Amino acid sequence: MKFSPDRIDAQSISGYGPGWVSVGNERITSSVILGASGLREAWPVGRFEDLAPEHFVQLATFDAEVMLLGTGAGTRFVPPKWLAPLFARRIGLEAMDSFAACRTYNILAGEGRNVVLALIIGAPSSP
Repeated sequence: MKFSPDRIDAQSISGYGPGWVSVGNERITSSVILGASGLREAWPVGRFEDLAPEHFVQLATFDAEVMLLGTGAGTRFVPPKWLAPLFARRIGLEAMDSFAACRTYNILAGEGRNVVLALIIGAPSSP
């Protein structure tokens, strides 16, 4: 799906599809952490099953008002105890499928919210 460009100051997602996401004119094909203020960091998570408690310790280091987790093709949830580092910093996490997470991220970033997206981008599934 291709988005039409918006005039926002925040870093936004310009398109996405199976196995990729675009930020501006750059196509990203591996999992990434994005922030509205320009944060872009590789995230060593190839698939949902690779997630571990230490990934949420890492996410808790980012200053975010809202944290989104794009879990791939479907919405999946992590064990609540893994979220303790985020809760300790009063950061909530919303998990959703990756395409919904991209759309939600753009809306929140466009509203000027301090949003961070941890996006799992795996290899596209074969037909």
